[in-house]
Amino acid sequence: MKLYTIDTGYFKLDGGAMFGVVPKSMWNKLNPADENNLCSWALRCLLIQDGDRLILVDTGNGTKQDEKFWSHYYLHGDDTLEKSLAKHGFSKDDITDVILTHLHFDHCGGAVDLVDGKLVTAFKNATYWSNEAHWKWATQPNDREKASFLKENILPIEESGQLKFIVPGERKFHQLSSSVFNENISVRFVSGHTESMMLPQINYKGKTIVYMADLLPAAAHIPIPYVMAYDMFPLTTLSEKKAFLTEAVENDYILFFEHDPKIECCTVHQTEKGIRMKESFRLEEV
Repeated sequence: MKLYTIDTGYFKLDGGAMFGVVPKSMWNKLNPADENNLCSWALRCLLIQDGDRLILVDTGNGTKQDEKFWSHYYLHGDDTLEKSLAKHGFSKDDITDVILTHLHFDHCGGAVDLVDGKLVTAFKNATYWSNEAHWKWATQPNDREKASFLKENILPIEESGQLKFIVPGERKFHQLSSSVFNENISVRFVSGHTESMMLPQINYKGKTIVYMADLLPAAAHIPIPYVMAYDMFPLTTLSEKKAFLTEAVENDYILFFEHDPKIECCTVHQTEKGIRMKESFRLEEV
């Protein structure tokens, strides 16, 4: 098995929204905002080469939205999905599986391309993986979350016939539900940020790496109260973070961050102030 970081650029989001009830005087030291109170965030995906499967976790924003859309999110940086795949000797046609942690535009926008005025799946040879509960949640969105679920990113996947669902396992007391994807990858389910978000967990070189998606968008979100205002159910996020981080300390997990602008991976440990980052490093150093 080999793992590759797939950088697809950066975008900007409101700092207050990203840190919820935490005062700006505190979070601004972690990710300084610009004059419009916007902070830069990475769009970092993960590529897993496992036997004859090439599995991509999330796809970034994509590029098919119009200028008005990007005027709100300020897509920037030189990295693209195509460039990052090519850097490692791959193309979109090589991808066999796409695991979409959830269907917010910054996680699945690159799953569908606009070609000659038509919406088509970006990975023609891949199976796209979601789960039934989240798919229903995204295709019948609530008014608060509706702006993040764009039908042009979602419906073409189902129409292509490439969509399959991962079935959650039984949830045990004080544990997060999970399912086996293959012998090296399992998928954890959390529902504080959005219904049934999936976190891939990979056994790699004797270590456990967890793709954090939006349970922990960045290392700055490790302290328990640092919960995004974007989360649908913040108290659920709190309990999910506590359970996961306790497990991560006990088992020395490596956390892989999708949105941290600087830190790719870290471990965590217990301190007098609670669970905090222990060591940070790049994926290629694992």
